Amino acid sequence: MNKKQIIGIVVAGVVFIAVCVTGIFSNVLSENLRVQQTQSQSEWFTSLMNASESEVSLPVEDFIGVVNIVGEIQASSNSGLSSSSGEYDHDLYMNYIDQMMEADNNKGILLYVDSPGGTVYESDELYLKLMEYKKTTGRPIYAYFATEACSGGYYISMAADKIYANRNCWTGSIGVIISLVNCKELYDKIGLKEIDITSGDNKAMGSAGLDMTKEQQDILQSLVDECYDQFVDIVSDGRNMDKKTVKKLADGRLYSAKQAMDNGLVDAIGSLEEEKGMILEELGINDITWFEPESNGLGIFSSLLGIADSFRSKSEIDLAADIMENKGNGVLMYYAGKYE
Repeated sequence: MNKKQIIGIVVAGVVFIAVCVTGIFSNVLSENLRVQQTQSQSEWFTSLMNASESEVSLPVEDFIGVVNIVGEIQASSNSGLSSSSGEYDHDLYMNYIDQMMEADNNKGILLYVDSPGGTVYESDELYLKLMEYKKTTGRPIYAYFATEACSGGYYISMAADKIYANRNCWTGSIGVIISLVNCKELYDKIGLKEIDITSGDNKAMGSAGLDMTKEQQDILQSLVDECYDQFVDIVSDGRNMDKKTVKKLADGRLYSAKQAMDNGLVDAIGSLEEEKGMILEELGINDITWFEPESNGLGIFSSLLGIADSFRSKSEIDLAADIMENKGNGVLMYYAGKYE
């Protein structure tokens, strides 16, 4: 073997080794990049999903914080993808009010209420947070009633120093409801029977496949009565009325804006712009920023999903399931809505 052949073999070997090393390095590098990209995408998606829980970026100039109590008052959804844009976001507003308590440039709160009410728990929690805001800051709270400010929406508004109502608003519905669905007759027709192994006679109280006993009805009525007394106390304090007067008004009925004003449930009838003008006059200023936090961090995703869901027609089974799961779930409600 001559010298040239030896050199050729050596060069070929070096090239082969270099190609192998380069291939291995390239594969390792590609895998690392892929893992990093996957992790980055996962982190981005996680941050996107949790965006609604992030803090509100408050304005740097003086502002009135607008809290939009729009739609049914309930706990915030665990999944941002399941809620639609503009829907009431309980966690967001609780956090928003906390932040405003620490902001010296916040000059007050305007509650924009367009709600049939909602759960007792969330209604009371937001009311108490607003009262904490007033006690901590000494700043005013105002309320504006749009098309409806019923039950839980009215309850929350008892934290306001002054209430304006649109002349076409319905309000009131001061009361409490527990809705349950009894399917026993349906079960009997189709041959189903509910069997519950319980630790006590009232453990399965309210089950859809069982008739409710008189004792169980009395138990639930006692819960409703306790929440009702709480509602009456809140209205009595918020509107400076004696409890006897409140109870005459609080039989669950709705009031027009004029009827509400005649009965002392609101302070004035007017437009939102008129109330804003009154607020500026009371504060002794000519202009201020009216700041509204975004109610959903997912923006276009939730909007598109909400639109897509609206086009999906519901079967009779879907509607029945919705009533059973959402409207007949046995939860205490300050609510004036109707089944959809």
